[in-house]
Amino acid sequence: MKKRLIQIFGFLISSLGWLFVLCTMAMNYWRTSQIGGKGGSSVIKVAWYWSNLWKDCYTDSTAVTNCRDYGVLWNVLYYVQAVRGLLICGLTIGFFAVTCCFIGMECTYIGGAEQTKDKLVVSGAVFHFIGGVSNLAAYCLYINRVVKTAFVRNPAPGTLRYDLGPPIFLGLVGCFLIMFGAVLYAVTVFRVVYPESGSGLQRKDIHAHYVQKQKPLHQILRSLQTLWNLYRIGTIKRQHLKALSGDNKSVGKRCICVASNLLCT
Repeated sequence: MKKRLIQIFGFLISSLGWLFVLCTMAMNYWRTSQIGGKGGSSVIKVAWYWSNLWKDCYTDSTAVTNCRDYGVLWNVLYYVQAVRGLLICGLTIGFFAVTCCFIGMECTYIGGAEQTKDKLVVSGAVFHFIGGVSNLAAYCLYINRVVKTAFVRNPAPGTLRYDLGPPIFLGLVGCFLIMFGAVLYAVTVFRVVYPESGSGLQRKDIHAHYVQKQKPLHQILRSLQTLWNLYRIGTIKRQHLKALSGDNKSVGKRCICVASNLLCT
């Protein structure tokens, strides 16, 4: 029950983090810069420059926005291309992670045997962690470029100093939620998938747990095979005992053992 609750909680927060990152791809105001807004006149004029991953925009004091979409891929700034690529890779890996974890969770009835489901959860946790790191690298790269322009000592004339927008912070929260969910997944199944890392007692308990979970049909087939082997051994023994008598019985016994693949002493 405890394992099931932890997996459900990990699924919820990792999926929520993945959705946060996905939403930031389409959000505006990744970086903003305010112009004007100072006193000294009866009419205060203010405007904003802002950008996202797909366009640059200008909004004046009358709330009229004019935007310029980015052109072809090779005309886009290199760091914007890198951020796009890292986020798309992270989201794609995260999608497969969510799928693997959903199938492998203990509370779902798909995915096969319990050990197979645990391996799927471990795979999903690894994918979640890789995707979270990829997304985090994208946001850190974008933050680095914005901060560099904001703290230049002698900026060129006309250079804008941008501030970080809400999508950056939402994406960072999403990255940490994804990685935290991956850790929760790994905690619930690591000892089961890799029992050699634990103590001997834990290994015995885990082995007994899976023996109890074996399918009844498999146990019945093994019992039938054992009975058939015993029947063949008995038949061979009776045939040889009829053919042998007296002192030759010990020799016949050795022949019986060889025929039945047993080691006699």
